Amino acid sequence: MTDIAVVGFAHAPHVRETFGTTNGVEMLVPCFQELYDKLGITKSDIGFWCSGSSDYLAGRAFSFISAIDAIGAVPPINESHVEMDAAWALYEAWVKLVTGEVDTALVYGFGKSSAGNLRRTLSLQLDPYLVAPLGVDSLALAGLQARMGLDAGKWTDRDMAEVAARSYATAKDNAKSQRSGDVDVDALLDNPYVADPLRKHDCAPITDGAAAIVLASGDRARELCENPAWITGIEHRADSPNLGAVDLTTAPSARAAAQAVTGGDTAFDVAELHAPFTHQELILREELGLGDSTVINPSGGPLTGNPMFAAGLERIGYAAQAIMDGRAGRALAHATSGPVLQQNLVAVLEGRN
Repeated sequence: MTDIAVVGFAHAPHVRETFGTTNGVEMLVPCFQELYDKLGITKSDIGFWCSGSSDYLAGRAFSFISAIDAIGAVPPINESHVEMDAAWALYEAWVKLVTGEVDTALVYGFGKSSAGNLRRTLSLQLDPYLVAPLGVDSLALAGLQARMGLDAGKWTDRDMAEVAARSYATAKDNAKSQRSGDVDVDALLDNPYVADPLRKHDCAPITDGAAAIVLASGDRARELCENPAWITGIEHRADSPNLGAVDLTTAPSARAAAQAVTGGDTAFDVAELHAPFTHQELILREELGLGDSTVINPSGGPLTGNPMFAAGLERIGYAAQAIMDGRAGRALAHATSGPVLQQNLVAVLEGRN
C-alpha cells in the first residue's frame, strides 16, 4: 500500500457568526493561501481536490460548486465532494492517492452554522418517517443520550463538567478557539440546564468555520514536509439509524472502526475526538480503549469550537500537527457524523525517523 501522509493543515478562526456567504469562500481562501505559503506550492501542484459540506446548512443546492470559487477556474481541477463532514472527504482523497493516480490532494470542509436554525437543520438528518415528525432536535437527542448514561450509572454530571473544564483549559493557547480559560467545575454545575441534563458547557458552541488539509504520498510527502504525519490506518463504520434499536450509551461503530485500524494497540500520545457533547467524549474514550496516558483533545476539541462539516477534519489536522511539530509520535483522530454518534471514522497517524 502506498505511504500517504498529512503534510499541511490550516483552519479559519472559530467564531459565532461570520458575515460572508454560505458557500465558505471567504473562510477558505485564507486557509488555502496559508497552505500554499507553508508548503511552497501553488494550486497547480494539487492533483485532486475533495470537499465536505451540506446543502441543508448552506440553504442552497450544490453549494459546494460555488465554493470552488475559492480555488479558481484556471487551471481546471480534478474535484469531488461528500455531503457530510470533510473527514469523509479525506477518506475519499486517501483512496484516490492509494490508486496512484495522483500524489497530492487538498481536502477542505466548511460550514456557516449561524445561517438559519442549526438545531432544526440537523433534525433533517433523522429518519423522515418515524423520528423527524416527533420534532426532536440535536440537543434533545443528545439530552436523551446523556440521561440514559446518567441513569445507568455510566457517568455523572461532574464527570461531564470535568470534560468541559479540561477542554477550556487546554484551549488557552489556541488563538482561534471560541471558548478557553480555566473554569471551576463547581461553577459549571451551578449553571442552568439548556436541555436537561445538558448545560451550556456540555454542548459545543454554534461555530462558523472552515479547514483544509494537504495529503501527499511517498517521496512527495517527504519533499513537502520535514516530519510528515503518516496515515497508518483509516476506517469508518455506521450504526443503525433506528434510534430505538441501539444502546445510545455505546458507539459500536466507533469501536469497530478503531479495532480495524489499531489492531488492539491503543497506546497513543494524543487523541483528537470529535465529541460535540461532553458525555460523548466519555463514550468514545471507552469505545476506543484510550487510557490515562493519552492526552485527549489538546486543541480544546469541539467544545471550544465546532464548525459544522469541518470539525471532524480538524481533528485529523490537529492530530497530524502534533506529529509534524514533534509533540507526539503516534496519534488517533476521530470524526463523527449524524445524530448521537451514528457514524464514526477513526484514523491512526504516526511519525517516522
